[in-house]
Amino acid sequence: MKILVLGSGGREHAIIRALMNDPAVEEIHAAPGNAGIGGDVPVHAVSETDPDAVVQLTQQLAADLVVVGPEAPLAAGVTDALRAAGIATFGPSQQAARLESSKAFAKEIMSDAGVPTASARVATTAEEAAAALDEFGAPYVVKDDGLAAGKGVVVTEDRAEALAHAQSCFDGGSQVVIEEFLDGPEVSLFVIADGTDAVALQPAQDFKRIFDGDVGPNTGGMGAYTPLDWLPDGFVDEVLDTVARPVLEQMVQRGTPFNGVLYCGLAVTARGVRVIEFNTRFGDPETQAVLAQLRSPLGQLLHAAATSELNGYPALEWEPGYAVDVVVAAAGYPGTPRKGDEITGLDEVQAPVLHAGTVLGEHGTYLSAGGRLLAVVGQGETLAAAREQAYAGVATLSLDGGQWRTDIGLKAERGDIQIPGEEQA
Repeated sequence: MKILVLGSGGREHAIIRALMNDPAVEEIHAAPGNAGIGGDVPVHAVSETDPDAVVQLTQQLAADLVVVGPEAPLAAGVTDALRAAGIATFGPSQQAARLESSKAFAKEIMSDAGVPTASARVATTAEEAAAALDEFGAPYVVKDDGLAAGKGVVVTEDRAEALAHAQSCFDGGSQVVIEEFLDGPEVSLFVIADGTDAVALQPAQDFKRIFDGDVGPNTGGMGAYTPLDWLPDGFVDEVLDTVARPVLEQMVQRGTPFNGVLYCGLAVTARGVRVIEFNTRFGDPETQAVLAQLRSPLGQLLHAAATSELNGYPALEWEPGYAVDVVVAAAGYPGTPRKGDEITGLDEVQAPVLHAGTVLGEHGTYLSAGGRLLAVVGQGETLAAAREQAYAGVATLSLDGGQWRTDIGLKAERGDIQIPGEEQA
């Protein structure tokens, strides 16, 4: 099987590394890729959001499957163009991808499907936003309705800050979704869907804020770990039954079946599981940890989903133990990141390094070229061992102004994660 992976981030590098372990995958290409991906597979300077160019490249390569990594190609209709050309494609249609590209649409689907989620109001003016904030009270949750690369959500006790974020979204031509705050720890669950059937991967938890202790502005994600020992038994089956399958059924009823990854962002609250949001692709940086633990062949799984053959698919197998990935970001992130800084020590890291915002400099050096630059993935029999390996790798690197969190997975390692209501149980 020959596969083309679209995208240029750490998520795509993780997907490619996992595909390289599938004996059925003979050849992998990436477009446009990044400096690290280019060291593993051939890369092509084709825009991932140009439907015609992607179709042309796929046909030139005679690829058997296209795997869409990020959200932008989905919103641009690339998957529709590929399917119209008769090409097996892993990723939802432009219409189905509205589950991510419009939070208001996602709320509508959840309401119709009876999926548990936070109460919400859609606001298009400052007056409507103020009324919704007052209705729900603090902490205030304000979300840009459109795509914002993981940074369009503000959660704050400061009403003025919440209103200012809403106004910035209005100024950008978007509306906002204002929600009640959900207590409880967050969980990311990737559900592989073929339109009607679904297979869940192992749950993970990511860390959105830039600084230790979940302080500072939101980022695209500073690290993740898997599995989550603190989840109740039967958690994954519950999410499949109460969230994923009802949504998939609702999408079929609307004539827009969902094929790809339904990323369920969840809160485990005192009232049970609640959906925070949906994404319609693998999450970054959770993918780096989750796929490190996947023992089943990824290429065969994604091809089965793309060709509506998940019914009766064998149960997935996982490596024992844990995986932790720690993201290293550039100076200035999540504001304007500084570019052109050299990253050294990569050859000495005794753990997988997955690249994101890097480019090749002179003499084969790697330079910063984005916000989140790379992730070091640690694995071990215990969560502590996986954390130790990841952070040993990060400590080996040298980057002027580099940023990373030191507490990825630490609360779980210490047993400090509490599901609301458990203490009374």
